[in-house]
Amino acid sequence: MNLLSIGGSDPSGGAGIQSDVATFGSHGVHWLTIITAITSQNTLSFGMVEPVSSKILNDQLESVMSDFKIHGIKIGMVYSSHIIKSIHKKLKDSKIPIVIDPVIKSTTGGMLIEKSAIGDFKKLLIPLATIITPNKYEAEIISKKKVNKENTLEEIAKTIQSMGAKNVAITGIKKKKNQISDFIQEKNKKYFIAGKRISQINHGSGCHYSAAMTFALANHKNIQESAQFAKEFTYKSIKNAELWGKGVPITNSQEKDDINLKLTNAINEFLEIKNIHKVIPECQTNFVYSKEKPESIKDILGISGRIVKTGKEVMAAGELTYGGSKHVATAVLTISKKFPRIRSAINIKYQRSTISKIKDAKFIVSSYDRNKEPANTKSNHSTVEWGIKKAISNINLEPDIIYHKGDFGKEPMIIIFGATPEMILKKILRIF
Repeated sequence: MNLLSIGGSDPSGGAGIQSDVATFGSHGVHWLTIITAITSQNTLSFGMVEPVSSKILNDQLESVMSDFKIHGIKIGMVYSSHIIKSIHKKLKDSKIPIVIDPVIKSTTGGMLIEKSAIGDFKKLLIPLATIITPNKYEAEIISKKKVNKENTLEEIAKTIQSMGAKNVAITGIKKKKNQISDFIQEKNKKYFIAGKRISQINHGSGCHYSAAMTFALANHKNIQESAQFAKEFTYKSIKNAELWGKGVPITNSQEKDDINLKLTNAINEFLEIKNIHKVIPECQTNFVYSKEKPESIKDILGISGRIVKTGKEVMAAGELTYGGSKHVATAVLTISKKFPRIRSAINIKYQRSTISKIKDAKFIVSSYDRNKEPANTKSNHSTVEWGIKKAISNINLEPDIIYHKGDFGKEPMIIIFGATPEMILKKILRIF
């Protein structure tokens, strides 16, 4: 799936294009970007704005739209009339779900649209919106009405709808002490979506909401389902907000993954072990950590590349991703069906001296003979699964080590197993 963000660049990474990229990426989709303006801002203050020229904006639009099938579009900061007109010209006949986040002012006080451009924004961009997602302040600016007894949320939303938006979500409405709601106006119905309130100023929550809305609509969810999804996602991103700079916290679209954290720390410690290059096999090394009760290798975190050696230097080449490892992950997936406590593993070079040290350390060891592997498992590429099953078939205790001595053209290997990456490290340090 390809999702496109059209908006301004925020060098602090809290909002704008950078925030959308993080949100789209956290949902596993391919993200595309078109920059409308460059800003200088951080978590303390807002500096300058410089919109891009019509020429480069049009060229960006043409480049992206001509090459990719786009499933959803989010439009954020547009700043000036010439930018608005270029976007309208390119998207006016589009059938793609479009979410418009009418950013007017940044958290740190900077104006994100010229006053002279607001008229063109209403006339040319709002009619493109599958849904528009203003907060209370933005809704009042667009509608020229204050929320009060005379001007209810419904009346303001319908005013914005009359400008051409199919649906309206007015976010951040305080209803109760510990609750904050979003008011949704569809064509023939209205409703609130309530959630817990987190009492803190943060940078980027509006961008997260509209980007999550874009993802949900692109996945064919209806407006109410998409609004609920965006609400829940934004709550988590505010809850996970971190104080990266000296000012307001930045919302964080990445879930704090304890599995990722523990494996990252273990890999870093592994790389620092003295002479560890001596245990890296020719096929290189992977280090994995699984979710509880994995159903496939997509539930197992591993390095998309390998831990590799160049001379005496050892480094992790690749990112940690679920499904990033095939062989070592398959070993964990297979063994966990009999010994569910085992969730982590690493493969190292087979050496007779290492096996002797392993036995001296009183580890529980098993092995299998690849020469006895049935032909059908070789042809089905299920060697690892067959081997692990063979090695644990006659044991009742969790093995620390499983090894094989190779086969024709196949490198011998040792796999160290454990409940956690920390336990793997302790075993390695006992051996070496």
